Amino acid sequence: MTDTKTAPAGVHEDGSSERLAIDTIRTLAMDAVQAANSGHPGTPMALAPVGHTLWTKFLRYDPAQPHWPNRDRFVLSVGHASMLLYSLLHLAGVKQPDGAPAVSLDDIKAFRQLGSKTPGHPEYSHTVGVETTTGPLGQGCGNSVGMAIAERWMAARYNKPGFTLFDHDVYSLCGDGDMMEGVAAEAASLAGHLKLANLCWIYDSNHISIEGGTDLAFDEDVGKRFEAYGWAVIHVDDANDVGALTRAFEQFRATNDKPTLIVVHSVIGWGSPRAGSEKAHGEALGEENVKLTKQAYGWPEDKSFYVPDGVQQGFEQAMTDRAVPLREAWEASLAKYRSEHADLAKEVDAILSGSLPKGWDADIPVFEADAKGVASRDSGGKVLNAIAKKMPWLIGGSADLAPSTKTDIKDAGSFEASNYAGRNFHFGVREHAMGAIVNGMTLSGLRGYGSTFFVFLDYMRPPVRLSALMELGAVWVFTHDSIGVGEDGPTHQPIEQMVMLRATPGLDMFRPGDANEVAAAWRAIVEDHRQPAALVLSRQALPTLDRSKYASADGVKQGGYVLADSDGTPDVILIATGSEVSLAIAAHEKLQGEGVKSRVVSMPSWFRYEKQSDEYKESVLPASVGARVAIEMAGEIGWDRYVGLKGRTITMSTFGASAPIAKLADKYGFTPDNVAKVAKEAIAANR
Repeated sequence: MTDTKTAPAGVHEDGSSERLAIDTIRTLAMDAVQAANSGHPGTPMALAPVGHTLWTKFLRYDPAQPHWPNRDRFVLSVGHASMLLYSLLHLAGVKQPDGAPAVSLDDIKAFRQLGSKTPGHPEYSHTVGVETTTGPLGQGCGNSVGMAIAERWMAARYNKPGFTLFDHDVYSLCGDGDMMEGVAAEAASLAGHLKLANLCWIYDSNHISIEGGTDLAFDEDVGKRFEAYGWAVIHVDDANDVGALTRAFEQFRATNDKPTLIVVHSVIGWGSPRAGSEKAHGEALGEENVKLTKQAYGWPEDKSFYVPDGVQQGFEQAMTDRAVPLREAWEASLAKYRSEHADLAKEVDAILSGSLPKGWDADIPVFEADAKGVASRDSGGKVLNAIAKKMPWLIGGSADLAPSTKTDIKDAGSFEASNYAGRNFHFGVREHAMGAIVNGMTLSGLRGYGSTFFVFLDYMRPPVRLSALMELGAVWVFTHDSIGVGEDGPTHQPIEQMVMLRATPGLDMFRPGDANEVAAAWRAIVEDHRQPAALVLSRQALPTLDRSKYASADGVKQGGYVLADSDGTPDVILIATGSEVSLAIAAHEKLQGEGVKSRVVSMPSWFRYEKQSDEYKESVLPASVGARVAIEMAGEIGWDRYVGLKGRTITMSTFGASAPIAKLADKYGFTPDNVAKVAKEAIAANR
C-alpha cells in the first residue's frame, strides 16, 4: 500500500477538480480542529473521498430545500467526525429557510465555540442539514434504521399508481466504535430481518480507537457478521479509490432485497505525519503537522480555511443538477395527488406540517367510576387505540412485550418485510435499538412510540435522553411501574428510574393515577409534536375515581392539581402519583373522619407543574401549609422541593422484594393507616 506518511493524499482521485474538492474537505477539517485546539481531524481527512463521492454523485438532496420530504438522508453516526459533515454542508451550499448559508466559512472558523452552528457533535435543529443528533456511538445507526422504516411505511401507505411520493434512501456513516456498540448490532439485526433495501451503512474500517489499534479489543470479521444478519456486503479496499466507491454505491442502488454494508478501508489522518495512529483521532494535529500535511497535499501552507475558486460552485452544482429536477417533479406530483387522492393527501400534509387531523381525540373514552378499576396499562391501550383510529401515522411497538404493555394497535397489521403498511412494530428483545429506531421514525415525521417495562429503561436510556435533547416528540410507554409488580421481585421493580426521567431536561413524564388521568395524559402528549414524553403505567388495577366527587382529570395538563380537599385551609397536604393517588384519597378520607383537614394533590407530571405560574402553584401547594407528605413507590430524590424541610415522604429507600402487592404495601408503608400516621407526624412537626 502507498506510504501515507510521505505520499501526497488523493492519489486515486479522478481529475484535478475532484481531488481539489476532496482536499478542501480535508484541510477545512484540519484547520477548524487546529483553531479550536480540540476535535477529531483524522476521520474527516480519511473519509473526504467517501463524503465527496456520495454527495456529488448519488445523494438526492437539494441544498436550497434541505427539508424536501423525499430527500435522501445522510446520518453521520460517527458524530465526533463532525467537521466532515460541516465541510460537506458548506461546500454543498445548503441554505437556511431565510437563504443564508446553513454553515458558512465563519461558522467553520467558530468550530466548537459557544453559540456557533458547528458544535463539537452534530445537533439536530441547531444546524440546518443535520438530520439527527449524533455522538454517542451507535445511535445514528439506530436512527438510520428508523428513517428507512419510515420511508418504507410511507411508501406503502401513500404511493399510488402514477404517484411515487416516497422512495428515498438512507445512508449512515459508521466507524469501528459503532460496530462495537450493542445498539448498532441490535439495529442491524432488525434491519436485515426487515429487508430494508433503502438503507446503506458505510463502515469506515480504520482499525484505530482512542486507546490504540482496535485489535486491543475488536478483531471480528464485521462483514461476515452482517452477511449473517442478511445484509449485502461490499468491500472497498482503499477509501481514496473513487472509482471503487462509485461502483459500491451503484451496487447499493441496484440492490432491492436487503440493506447494504459498504466496508471502506481507510487510513485515519491520511497524508499527515500522524496517519494511521490513534494520535490522529481525537486531538488537533499541531501547527507543524498541519503544515507538513498541506505540503503533502500540495496545498498552500500559509492559507487557513482556504476554499479554492470553483470548488464550492462545482460541488453545489453537481448536487442541484441532480436533485432540483427530482424535487420539482415531486412537488408537481404532490399537487396532482392532492386532487386525485384528497384524503391521503391530507394525511401527508399533516405529517409534513406536524399538525393533527380534525377530530383526532373524538373517540378518547371517558371512564366511569369503578372502585375495582383497571390497570393504567389497560386504559392506556384503549386510549392509544382510540387516537390511532384517527391518526394513522401514530405507529410503534414494543420490545417483545406488547401483550403486557397493551400497545398493539388493533386490526392494523404488523410491519414486516412482507407488509410495510403494518403499524405494529416487533422490535424484539432490543430495547436500546427500539429507542434509537423510534427516534429515527419520529425524525421522519411519524409519531413513533416504543414500549417496555419501566425497569428496562436502563437498557434504552441513551435514545430517551436524545429524544429530549432533540425536542423530538417520541412517546415512551413504560409499564409495570413500581413495586406493584409484586411477585416478579426487585429485578423487575423500578425504584430509581422515575428520578432519572424527571432529571432529564425537556422530557415530560406522566404517571397517571387512574384511567381518566391516562386519557388526559395521552391527550396532552399528542397535542405537542415537538415534546418527548414518557407514560409510566401500572400492571395492577387502579380504582377509577368518581369525578363528580373529585376534581376533573383535566388538571393533568397542569402537571399537578387539587384532586380532593377539606373545607378551609388544610392541616396537611398529601401529594401522590400513579397508583398512590387512590391511596392518598383513602388516607384523606380516614383523616377527615378523624377531624383532620387534608388536601390531596395529584401530581402526574413534575415537568408540566414547574411550567405553571407562581399563582397557580400557590393555589395548589400554599406556602402556609408546611405539613406535607409525598407518597410514591419509587425513590425519594426530588420530593424535597414539594414537601420542604419539615415535610415527610413515603417512598422507597431500598430495592423491593418478591411478594404479593398487599404484602409489599404493608412492608414498605403504603397503606392508608401509615399515610394517616405520617400525615399527623408532619402536622406535629410544623406546629
